[in-house]
Amino acid sequence: MSERALADSFGRPLGSLRISVTDRCNMRCRYCMPEDEYVWLPRESILTFEEIARLTGVFAAVGVRKVRLTGGEPLLRHDLANLVELIARQARLDDLAMTTNGLLLGTHAAALRAAGLQRVTVSLDTLRPERMIAFAKSARHADVLEGIAAARRAGFAQLKLNSVVIRGFNDDELADLVEFARTHDAEVRFIEYMDVGGATRWSRDQVVSQQEMLEGLARRYGAIEPVRPTGDGRAPAERFRLPDGTTFGIIASVSAPFCRTCDRSRITADGTWFLCLYAAQGIDLRERLRRGATDRELAGIIRDTWQGRTDRGAEERLGVADRAALYRIDALRADPHREMHTRGG
Repeated sequence: MSERALADSFGRPLGSLRISVTDRCNMRCRYCMPEDEYVWLPRESILTFEEIARLTGVFAAVGVRKVRLTGGEPLLRHDLANLVELIARQARLDDLAMTTNGLLLGTHAAALRAAGLQRVTVSLDTLRPERMIAFAKSARHADVLEGIAAARRAGFAQLKLNSVVIRGFNDDELADLVEFARTHDAEVRFIEYMDVGGATRWSRDQVVSQQEMLEGLARRYGAIEPVRPTGDGRAPAERFRLPDGTTFGIIASVSAPFCRTCDRSRITADGTWFLCLYAAQGIDLRERLRRGATDRELAGIIRDTWQGRTDRGAEERLGVADRAALYRIDALRADPHREMHTRGG
């Protein structure tokens, strides 16, 4: 089997890897970390930069072409540009990106770009500082905006803004966020509020579906048309175009899951590999790495595991009667690997 042909039981390739570099965060967003207290991964279990770079190389050798650094908040990991530089040396990779809440991006954007980071996605759920205080327990809205500006100055292309849309919180800001993205040479991606680990206050009535978003924006802008996918068509967002040519995306993980084309997996900061955001169990790669497994042995584990992959977590959730939050608080505290901020959603 060729490197690019590695596929799971549904024919989905192993193409994209999300790597969490820390489970810590400096915000407390409702859809990820709404509680006051959390159980953290032991510090001695956190992968070193060298371990992360080595695992990235092994995954690249079996087919991964896109890597995204996540957290928690990845910029809380000191000297992150050093890790970016190590990963950027992987000749097989086509894309190296990062998702951040933007609070520290103003300080680090230039160094990250110089180290080889190609793309940045910034979380921006609201343009109203008072809402950010209520929703994310942070008064640093201006720092997020400065982070976005710094990313533009640093030369990042294809800057994206992620907005989780929640009924009664920010569903009246969709057009404002489209306009903000337009004026900042960025593209906003609206994300349906997901019932993943960490979203302990999720309920179905808070979800604003893709259809509702499109109908609301059409009332403001007129006819909206879908944009034909480019590349392999496996991006999670479906993209749309306004009459004036402005584009935006919607990730409809709740109402229209993309499981059947999902080529993504994720590694937690302590080296646990999850094949799906909803997966109950992961594969401990850290222990194997630290016990002396060779790259060939690690590649074999990855290859065999991926070929047996059957995960369709979001699709399976569609059929759950009386659908509620995936985990209760006590279940999350019993196993922090279930947390969204640990898995690097």
